[in-house]
Amino acid sequence: MGAEPIDPRVIELAGRVFDLARDGATGELCDYLAAGVPVDLTNDKGDTLLILAAYHRHPVTVAALLERGADPARVNDRGQTALAAAVFRQSEEAVTALLAAGADADAGGQSARATAAFFDLPAMTALLDAGA
Repeated sequence: MGAEPIDPRVIELAGRVFDLARDGATGELCDYLAAGVPVDLTNDKGDTLLILAAYHRHPVTVAALLERGADPARVNDRGQTALAAAVFRQSEEAVTALLAAGADADAGGQSARATAAFFDLPAMTALLDAGA
């Protein structure tokens, strides 16, 4: 017996929630979380809401997700963390919030520290070193 197909409305809702994280629509995203959407919801690439918010330079959304219990240690299918995404996008506020929440600069196959070194981002390396 195979698995039940996923209700298309659930897929649509999940897509909407991921878009809110990408867009930095913090208030609306938090409303969905308050209604029961898991804070560590993960898409088909392993990206969490936190990773998407960090990658798309939304430090307020990053902070709100962390306040609601988002796991800063989650790694996507490419070995990236939210901290690595924030470093790549050079979002000082998001990096600071993630470090304060206990994010590990050396976690993941493509760690935040390795990302800063590879893309020659000395300001991000200094921020990571200060937060360690």
